Amino acid sequence: MDMENSATAPARAPRPDLGGRARALLRVVSGRQELVILGLCALVGLVLSLLSANFLQATNLLNLARGVSWFAVAALGVSLVILIGGIDLSVGAVMALAGMVCALGLQAGLPLAVATAGGLLSGAAVGLVNGVLVGRFGLPPFIVTLGTMGVARGLTLGLTAGAPLRELPAAFRQLGQGDLALGPLTLPHSLLAMALLALLVGLLLDRTVLGRYIYTLGRDEEALRMAGVLTTPIKITVYTLSSLLAAGGGIIMTAWLGVAAPTAAQGYELDIIAAAVIGGTSLFGGEGSVLGVVLGTLMMLMVRNGMVLLGLPSYLQIGAIGAIILAFVLIDYVRRRRLTRA
Repeated sequence: MDMENSATAPARAPRPDLGGRARALLRVVSGRQELVILGLCALVGLVLSLLSANFLQATNLLNLARGVSWFAVAALGVSLVILIGGIDLSVGAVMALAGMVCALGLQAGLPLAVATAGGLLSGAAVGLVNGVLVGRFGLPPFIVTLGTMGVARGLTLGLTAGAPLRELPAAFRQLGQGDLALGPLTLPHSLLAMALLALLVGLLLDRTVLGRYIYTLGRDEEALRMAGVLTTPIKITVYTLSSLLAAGGGIIMTAWLGVAAPTAAQGYELDIIAAAVIGGTSLFGGEGSVLGVVLGTLMMLMVRNGMVLLGLPSYLQIGAIGAIILAFVLIDYVRRRRLTRA
């Protein structure tokens, strides 16, 4: 009888593997971190729109877009360095140097294209020095870029004896202040420039051999060497690209301000690095995306813009950004540990 009951009893359904599902969900979320950041941006925007009637005004949104544009361009360059496990503290000084060199060229009567190229090349030169010292001689990136930050800032101050350059040509200022009207939609020129550069950096990372090497270098440099790939040229290229993009951001910033100041972007190094980290670029290297960097920049500047609109003191703004950085670094650390255990 017992045998019959056991034979005719329906088979028990297997118990769901909740642990496996949780691990799978974690992988999905970690692979879609941009969606999380986008959701946070929407939440911050909603809160600020409720707290300040000025936040959604067209003038404020256009100014926010212009700020995001040059900031994101510089953050894209820094993210490349972070992807290979490095750091670049010279980015703010490079921005000021490139803007100053470009402005000097314009006031000397050079064509806009030539003056802009000169500014870009001045930034790329700093990045080349960084890359050679880090890649060829194996010096610590923190110390190298800290040193070149001082050199670039001192050179910028010396070019004009500390005086700002004003009365820049209107054609140049249009890059940072001008808009393109598409029907009811108005897009700043600087935002379009940022979108183009972001597309190029995205194609570099996702569609080229160099992009694959950059990610692999950050994850496991020894594995790349064992495969016969020379890592020194990659590091030199990445640091040069970082400063080149910083120079581009500095030129857009100068065009937006309408003045080339030797002290421009001073102290912005950590903010730009923070934008990349908030956007999901892991400080441990080997993980990050272009879209994440742009969204991280947007979120950080939204927070800063909102606190200014609310009249909060500057020390609270600095503290808030610092807290956000710590939170995202901690989240990245916990997430990576869980994925490793899974």
